[in-house]
Amino acid sequence: MAQPTQLAFRTSKQIGIFDAAPVYERLPGFQTPQGNLRCCVYSPDGRFFAWASPDKVTVVDASVGHIVTELPADNVYELGFSHSGTYIITWQRPTKDEEGNATKNLKIWRTIDDNAGEGGERSVVGKFVQKNQTGWNLQYTSDEEYCARTVTNEVQIYESKDLGSVWNKLRVEGVTDFALSPGKTHSLAVFTPERNGQPASVKVFKIPEFSAPVSQKTFFKADKVQLKWNQEGTSVIVLAQTEVDKSNKSYYGETNMYILSANGGFDSRVQLDKEGPIHDVSWSPNSKEFGVTYGYMPAKTTIFNQRAVAQHSFALGPRNTIIFSPHGRFVIVAGFGNLAGQMDIYDLEKNYEKVCTIEASNTSSCEWSPDGKHILTATTSPRLRVDNGIRIWHVAGGLMYNEEFVELYHVVWRPQSTLQHPLENPLHPAPTPHPSAMEFLGKVKTPSKPAGAYRPPGARGTATPLAFKREDEGGAAFVREMMSGKEPRTNGFGPSAGRRAVPGAETVDPKAAPGAAALPGGGVSLTTDGDENLSKAALKNKKKREAKKAKDAEGKDNGGLAAPGSSENGTPERRQERPRSRSRGGAGYDSPRRPQEQQQQRREGSRQRGPPPGLNISTPERRQQQSRELQQGGYVNGNGNAKGPNAAKAAPPPAPAPELTVTSPMTPSLGSPEEKKVRSLLKKLRAIDDLKMRQAGGEKLEGTQVLKIGTEEQVRRELTAAGGVDE
Repeated sequence: MAQPTQLAFRTSKQIGIFDAAPVYERLPGFQTPQGNLRCCVYSPDGRFFAWASPDKVTVVDASVGHIVTELPADNVYELGFSHSGTYIITWQRPTKDEEGNATKNLKIWRTIDDNAGEGGERSVVGKFVQKNQTGWNLQYTSDEEYCARTVTNEVQIYESKDLGSVWNKLRVEGVTDFALSPGKTHSLAVFTPERNGQPASVKVFKIPEFSAPVSQKTFFKADKVQLKWNQEGTSVIVLAQTEVDKSNKSYYGETNMYILSANGGFDSRVQLDKEGPIHDVSWSPNSKEFGVTYGYMPAKTTIFNQRAVAQHSFALGPRNTIIFSPHGRFVIVAGFGNLAGQMDIYDLEKNYEKVCTIEASNTSSCEWSPDGKHILTATTSPRLRVDNGIRIWHVAGGLMYNEEFVELYHVVWRPQSTLQHPLENPLHPAPTPHPSAMEFLGKVKTPSKPAGAYRPPGARGTATPLAFKREDEGGAAFVREMMSGKEPRTNGFGPSAGRRAVPGAETVDPKAAPGAAALPGGGVSLTTDGDENLSKAALKNKKKREAKKAKDAEGKDNGGLAAPGSSENGTPERRQERPRSRSRGGAGYDSPRRPQEQQQQRREGSRQRGPPPGLNISTPERRQQQSRELQQGGYVNGNGNAKGPNAAKAAPPPAPAPELTVTSPMTPSLGSPEEKKVRSLLKKLRAIDDLKMRQAGGEKLEGTQVLKIGTEEQVRRELTAAGGVDE
């Protein structure tokens, strides 16, 4: 039987070690610890497994589960191992001693110490002050000969056997991040962000030759980076990111990617052919190619070689994660986080053929098993506090194991060499699933038909417009709207999407409304092809506005005068009615207008806007007169009136204004005060009759309603005195 793979998990109450395929059972020799356990970790070579409890750190043999040693370190929040497991590093929260000095909270211990006491007492190999939890750990070379840490403006190099003194140091002004390369050659990449107008830079040095960098790259738009070495340590990918996107296309900043070789023979920016952020980048285990998922959704995933030349692009889709298998044969392209959790598995050795698609919703952690045949997905807290658990899938797509937990915080595979798990034929034969997987699949409800996006009743049964389809489903290319009102650009690096030009058509102002056309007199018609999307009322109002504009333009062309009855302050009816409204006792006072009629007249007045009174509209006759005046030595002012020595002779007498006959419907009288009183009393009697009917029907009335019924006789007497007749 093949050697089983192994994983460890940590919940709110315990830590467990679990043998996965093909046995799926707990490690027999491991005693499950209980209590508040803050962290756990495997050594990179898979020999040891350690966890931290409030009073100590325990290290066990990962293969059998027996305790190897215990460290007298309390309140440890972070644990780490060197590459071969020789050293274990602990990090505690920074504190101060009695004198107010910071305590050395980063400590390095020997995992196996022959000088340790019976209770685990031992001396530390080295200790430092490390305030930040981010980037707290030392970085070791693959052979554990050197380790490094960063301090202000320099990277300090230590020999692993002697951490008391600095072996060598690299002085770089403003350095914020670094990465030691794996592999046989020892290289060091350091990052310096933008500062005082100077560009950011990444430099690669050979250890210990720090006099000049072997390779370097300078660039802007980089506040922080991720430095990703390949397994051989021959190339490093620089994923640069800014906190703010100055183009106002994203709330999460801009991302760019560069690649540098460790020997200085190659450096370049990785050119991506789809606009948008870079979601994920990952090296293949063969160190000769890497994959990138990038672009606005639906994102694009492309495989590049080590010279940043694209080799293959997968289909567009809602994806943001790419993970290569340990043997480098398969690759997962998945969409986690706020995406649906679909995982596409491709076989790189069979011309990038898709093997299967796995539905793993709510996944917060995904890892390949060391055998390259199984995939672990987990839902953990605090990302999600419900449905926590682990699931193990076969590369062919089948579910092999399922286990649920109350609060699952962490799950990780035990590191193992690919030599321990030869790949052979990973797809055939398919292994037998565990009973837990069969039980879980039996509870899952399969929908009778695929659930799609909601469609209103009026749009059901029709084809989906291209504007509502994703780009990977045949829809139009995505256009990113600018948050600052800038012109949008098409999805890609081509030119902006302009208006379709029709041969022989008049040029249209690009700032005008889409589909707008010029009218006589300079107006704009808002007629578009989308009128069928307007409601009946909106379409009716739209036609009225266009007819009004056309009428005004026609009036200007015919005589330079607007339609009769229009003025700056509204309709002539308003001008004639205003003196009447000032004095109610005047002879010309009419009955007050109802609010509805006033509102209607305001609307009519607002529609009939004409030229202001002081505006002189030029007519053909007027232009000829002005031409004659100019020839006689005068000039025309801004209102079109002639000025100059001969202006008085040339100017004809002003034409009398046309008489306008205004007719407006008058509001009928509301009656005398006696008639109003009669109507009010009749209304009270009708209300009393209604209350009496409700009381006769058995309804319980309020006290005020009963008192109102008692006033019936008094109301009838007042009605008779006013001369009214009871209905």
